[in-house]
Amino acid sequence: MKVQLQGQSLRLRIGEDELASLLAGERVDNVTGAGAGAVLRQGLAMVQGDAPTFAADGDGWRFGLPEAAVRDYVARLPCRDALEFTFEGGDAPLALSFEVDVRDSVRRRGAPARRRPPDPTRGPAPL
Repeated sequence: MKVQLQGQSLRLRIGEDELASLLAGERVDNVTGAGAGAVLRQGLAMVQGDAPTFAADGDGWRFGLPEAAVRDYVARLPCRDALEFTFEGGDAPLALSFEVDVRDSVRRRGAPARRRPPDPTRGPAPL
């Protein structure tokens, strides 16, 4: 998992292998050792319901993404879009962007089909 944090915006990007783990009901973790016993942890899992969840404690940050939203997102892969969530609370809301690495998705799933509107000058498609 790649983590990008700036101000009140957090971006979590995972690869296809991590996505497979997430879809199998497992938690995906990122752990960074910062020396002198300092460890930064972020965990990501799917949860039931329509709302994302967030918990923070001495073990790090844990995010829960609504399973239905994640599965709908996966059906569109590969894509450059992210799932966007907002966590209210504190002095300012936290914006969370979740995405699957598009390059990894293209390698695994193939390029998305080009979507062109039908050309009205060409007539109906042959049978």
